[in-house]
Amino acid sequence: DIETLVETSPVGVVVFDARTGHPTSFNREARRMFEVLRVPDHPREHVLEVATCRFGDGREIELDRFPLVETMKRAETLRAEEMVVSTPGGGSLRVLLNATPIHAEDGTVRSLVATAQDLAPLEALDRMRADFLGMVSHELRTPLAAIKGSTTTVLDPAQRFGPAETRQFFRIIDEQADRMSALIGDLLDAGRIDAGTLSVAPEPSALGELVEQARTAFLSGDSRHTVLIDLPADLPRVLADRGRIVQVLNNLLANAARHSPEPTPIRIGAKRDGMHVAVSVSDEGRGIAPERLSHLFRKYPAAGDGERDVGSGLGLAICKGLVEAHGGRIRAESAGPGQGARFTFTVPLAGEAAGGAGASHERRASPDADGQKPCILVVDDDPQMLRYMRDALLGAGYAPLVAADQRELPELLKAERPALVVLDLILPGTDGIELMETVPGLADLPVIFVSAYGRDETIARALEAGAEDYVVKPFSQTELTARIGAALRRRAEPDLFVLGELAIDYAHRRVALGGRPLALTATEYELLRVLSLGAGRVATYDALLRQVWSGRSHANPKLVRAYVQRLRRKLGDDTGQPTYILTERRVGYRMPRPEKA
Repeated sequence: DIETLVETSPVGVVVFDARTGHPTSFNREARRMFEVLRVPDHPREHVLEVATCRFGDGREIELDRFPLVETMKRAETLRAEEMVVSTPGGGSLRVLLNATPIHAEDGTVRSLVATAQDLAPLEALDRMRADFLGMVSHELRTPLAAIKGSTTTVLDPAQRFGPAETRQFFRIIDEQADRMSALIGDLLDAGRIDAGTLSVAPEPSALGELVEQARTAFLSGDSRHTVLIDLPADLPRVLADRGRIVQVLNNLLANAARHSPEPTPIRIGAKRDGMHVAVSVSDEGRGIAPERLSHLFRKYPAAGDGERDVGSGLGLAICKGLVEAHGGRIRAESAGPGQGARFTFTVPLAGEAAGGAGASHERRASPDADGQKPCILVVDDDPQMLRYMRDALLGAGYAPLVAADQRELPELLKAERPALVVLDLILPGTDGIELMETVPGLADLPVIFVSAYGRDETIARALEAGAEDYVVKPFSQTELTARIGAALRRRAEPDLFVLGELAIDYAHRRVALGGRPLALTATEYELLRVLSLGAGRVATYDALLRQVWSGRSHANPKLVRAYVQRLRRKLGDDTGQPTYILTERRVGYRMPRPEKA
């Protein structure tokens, strides 16, 4: 909800009472900032009495005389005032301050909302960018120096070289030019990732061939590391842009070699992980401290991290962008310094391995059983973003349906019955998580959130609320359609469901128990189908009424219970200790997952 978003906002928010001028509430970031400024042995509010503000033009005034108070009196809005706030005996912060008065119905000022953004992270980012540019300059100067030295030597009229020596100088020039070209290519890829314009062209591929290509390229670079490959013989084909996945593997192999002693081996493994294949690259190097793991895939090296260089920084950031463009994820694991590291990324299964749902050789959406394109509903209040996502969906073979007003959502869900919903997290007056809780039928569909908020806690809240996926803006059209395809494949209806002696043939709408056909009414079959497709998850009474009875006015929880009792009798289920349909008291029902039966 809105209160939670304000509380977890990276910007400090303080609400002041207009009558007294005293603060009435602080969000988490504001409390942190006040703790930095707080004078020891004094309460938090004491900061407002003793703090001093220093402006960019050299002016310095006490906080209680700051125009914020006058702003509250005159009901004016304050915009983007940059200053350094400090306290005697406490700390100091450089902040960007905004203030907005809140009016009562009679027009008087009721309260004032002040937001303060700590500029220290932005200043650190500027320093990191400057360091990054310095490293890029160094990386470019090194091959340039070798090229310049070779050409100067060869062109010196005082020198006389034989063909073999001249060829050696040309070889140096060629190698160093390749090094520069690779670095420039990395810089361009990093820029495309930042702009959301990186594209991939996935096709069904044998992962073993891609791993072997990467291994051969790595060993041809005179590395003394051995590369051990452990891939299952029955590993399914993946949907991958072959050149880009080889690039990911090359970057991870180079990163492993850079941070581990030469005699130690580097291991590449893979295994099926649901609708993806998880590929891992492990080393026995110096490991990674736990606090550094979440920063590894940033383009700019972390402050004070002297071990990182432009190659590892760009390489891992590009790996993340390429993997996410395929609809996968990448993560790093390490037991700590000196314990080695493992990098794992996922690639979606190819259409034939994933059951053919939502994927084809051209990475286009497959029509449904009626020959219709899958309908994807997109809800976003940004017209440019709506057009961007609509064009991406059209190009991928989907039937996009766009809406700028979330109030249209209930009617669109009922009338159009989309296969998936792409939902902006922040919408006027509400947010996507609240909509999932309040809009009937939305939580029953796969929902992918899109948002500029990339904080871990925000993503976690969205996924905990039932979202199928979460995409951080900016993103490429390829990444969006890849994630939609992966979500639809995960939700695709399987051909057969088997739980103990119960077998459901979805394609032919047949149910058998112990090998004998079971006669069910249309409603009984639909109820069993919905419960089995959500095996392992609780289906609430409201969800069952929506999905089985389509919200018919006469339907109620008593009707659901009556049909469950009839199904249990036909399945031979013991009401006291059921095998197939379990009761979640006062909530609904669920069926066990087949593997746990």
